[in-house]
Amino acid sequence: MRTHKALSRSAEVPGRALAVLVALAVALGAAFVLAPSRLAAIGTEGRLPSQRNLVDALSPAFVTYWTSGDQGFPPDLQRVVDCWFRFHVVKGVLAAALLIVFVALAVRLWKAFLRSSGPGAGGRGLASAAILVSVLALVSLAALMANVQGAMAPFSSAAALLPLGAPSGQLAGAIDQIKQGLAHYPSPSDENAAALKVMVDDFGRYHAVLAALASVVAVALIGLSVMAWRRFAAADRSNGRTRRTMRSFGVLSAVLALIVIVVALANTDTAADPAPALLGFYKGGL
Repeated sequence: MRTHKALSRSAEVPGRALAVLVALAVALGAAFVLAPSRLAAIGTEGRLPSQRNLVDALSPAFVTYWTSGDQGFPPDLQRVVDCWFRFHVVKGVLAAALLIVFVALAVRLWKAFLRSSGPGAGGRGLASAAILVSVLALVSLAALMANVQGAMAPFSSAAALLPLGAPSGQLAGAIDQIKQGLAHYPSPSDENAAALKVMVDDFGRYHAVLAALASVVAVALIGLSVMAWRRFAAADRSNGRTRRTMRSFGVLSAVLALIVIVVALANTDTAADPAPALLGFYKGGL
């Protein structure tokens, strides 16, 4: 305990602020795991309190929707989609809160590391903690993006819960018909054309949302890389710790930006022509 306090003082990390941020991160992390299913079940009269029950309810509701051939979802499927929407909204809000906390914590730890002097255990401890928190911030960002995507297109997101690898009974027949329809999409003579169009359009929106989110993140990462390289150039050559840290930030941010740009481009391509990708999804290829 004394060592921790001494480390906090020497590195100028506000102990109370650090404790509050860590406590928030733990509480939000627990809520992220435990709360979404419970909160999403509100309004379902307790019929969809778990993902297992959601999957059990989804298959027959999905078959009913497909065989109806209508654009509108039947009540049972609408109930599942609404529940899945709430699930993603709750997780998205919690992921956003976690991202804010981890970013605030990472900034404090990196600043403390750069202010600390010497290569002792205190500096290594701060660097390790800062790296861990930075990774958790990236994980939170990925979770936020995934849940915004799911909330914006909950039907496509919920469809991923279907047992597409080994469908049985009426679901297997519906999946076969969907694959046939997608193989010849658009097919105006198909009696299920209206339902199929809804599925294709929603799948396109699902990928368009991720393309837009990835584009925003890529711009932010490029900006972070530019800032890091400027800080690197402005740092005194005698300040090796700052220069090494900023150089690492600059390189990693640029690499991450390139990865995210690839994701944005791939999803843009899918959003422009979603039917082939949706066919691959129902074939179990995605």
